[in-house]
Amino acid sequence: MISSLKRNGGRVALTFVMVACAGFLGWHLWNYYMNAPWTRDGRVSADVVQIAPEVAGRIDKVAVKNDQFVHAGDLLFEVDPSSFKLAVEQAQAELDSERETMELKASIAHRNDSLTKHGTISVETNEEAQREAAAAAANVRSAKAALAIAQLDLQRVAVRAPTDGYVTNLHLRQGDYAVAGTDAVNLVDAKSFRITGYFRETQLPRITLGAPVSAKLMGVRGTVTGHVASFGRGVADSNSANDTLGLPDVDPVFEWVRLAQRIPVTVQIDTLPEGAILSAGMSASVYIDKTTKNVRGNVPFKGEVLLAPAS
Repeated sequence: MISSLKRNGGRVALTFVMVACAGFLGWHLWNYYMNAPWTRDGRVSADVVQIAPEVAGRIDKVAVKNDQFVHAGDLLFEVDPSSFKLAVEQAQAELDSERETMELKASIAHRNDSLTKHGTISVETNEEAQREAAAAAANVRSAKAALAIAQLDLQRVAVRAPTDGYVTNLHLRQGDYAVAGTDAVNLVDAKSFRITGYFRETQLPRITLGAPVSAKLMGVRGTVTGHVASFGRGVADSNSANDTLGLPDVDPVFEWVRLAQRIPVTVQIDTLPEGAILSAGMSASVYIDKTTKNVRGNVPFKGEVLLAPAS
């Protein structure tokens, strides 16, 4: 009887230990899933530079192709310079004419000044000549400014890349008409790639600036590493919108169910798996995990080096 109780007691104790371990493991997994700083709602982001010509005219040359990598200063496209060259010649001619007029007016003013001292002409006539000379000098300055503007417009016919990046969604063709101030080329800044993770507001207390981050990208083998660069300081409030009558449109909520708001957290990329290709909009799972700061086989992220096509 006693030996039977001992055997049953051992089984009960073993069962209790297993249940306790399972409970502790379940609580740990639930706590990690609910409160640990990680999210599947992440996106690769990048800055897009919208490039517009500063002068209008027919497109004479398109020097890039869609998805091409370009360096800062590379030619993107060129507006037909013919009319701008003529404008420079016209401005130069007007400047030459104004200079001749200025020299004539200055000579007359100098001569009248001498004649006035000898009493040959009146003071009023001399003053009029002096003012005409001053006006002629002002006209020369105006003509110089007009020439500088014409020369600047001639330089602006060549539109160049302001930064290293990728030409994207290009529809510009030779012969199209470029309108000043209207976007013609979109350039994805190669050095601006980052990951934005959308974390629940209840997770933010566990996230600090500079904390190491690991991220998994769909379709990319290996782990991307980085660090927390910034927190979003504002999200849209749907309750602040008005209806057609100007009244606040307040969403009803259940008191016993309240969803946590998601806040964007920007992650600066430090290293990438070798050969990885980034594209804005890619999906990412983001983990704040101090144990994955360094990943073997990763290479430093340098934008144009990793993202440029192999030569």
